[in-house]
Amino acid sequence: MATAPQPSRAVRRVVLGAAALALGASSLTGCQQIAEAFDSIQGEAPGAASTATPVPQPVSTTAAMDFDSLFSYDGSVSLTTDVASDLEVVLDVWAADPKRTREWTPNNEKVFGFAINAYDRRVDDKAVLAQKRRVYVSSISITSQTAQTSGMVQQPFQFAADPRTLVPPDTLRSDRGLLLNSYQGGLLVPETTIFMLPADTYGITLQFSFGIYVEGTANDDASFAQQTIYQYLPIAIYNDQGTLNIVSNQPTTAPQG
Repeated sequence: MATAPQPSRAVRRVVLGAAALALGASSLTGCQQIAEAFDSIQGEAPGAASTATPVPQPVSTTAAMDFDSLFSYDGSVSLTTDVASDLEVVLDVWAADPKRTREWTPNNEKVFGFAINAYDRRVDDKAVLAQKRRVYVSSISITSQTAQTSGMVQQPFQFAADPRTLVPPDTLRSDRGLLLNSYQGGLLVPETTIFMLPADTYGITLQFSFGIYVEGTANDDASFAQQTIYQYLPIAIYNDQGTLNIVSNQPTTAPQG
């Protein structure tokens, strides 16, 4: 597979905006602190593995897309959720290190970055905030489930945080959380790490869950409603030879809700 492409134009715009903001914040020294904060939270539950009864399903891996993973095939992915008419929340995820996803093996560190943004399609992107329906993110968590040739299922990667703790203190926020569709950009986490996986792992599925508050009418504080967004991200895991640890007709495991 070719080298994973760089994040989309939308992701680069978010990265640049958040990077410029971080340079002006006196309480942070850059993206490294965000990544360290993120990884330290993940580290609170090391090895928090558990087993579950696998659900047999046909494997649909192909030469074009291993483990049904657009992320592994392209190196990045955008997952969009409609939270109201013409109002979207977009989760962008990209491979950071290694950028070649065929080098994502059970034994090495697998680093990815992600960003969450909101877009009100009823108005121009450059419209003032009072003309946009605001979206706040109040919480975020990531859980995981492995796909293994043994049929076992483990949950080696876990994370939960208040998004306001992951960004400089001068970003727009309220009791509802971090504002996603401000001129400063939304939530950017440049990198976080999936550590060692069981040796027979051929895929891992991340479940992103984030609570949001959505404004029903622009510039109307009384119109907010709370929602929870779920997005699933399958990621292929390869062996040292760059192939999947998978045998013919091997069942995979559906994420447990």
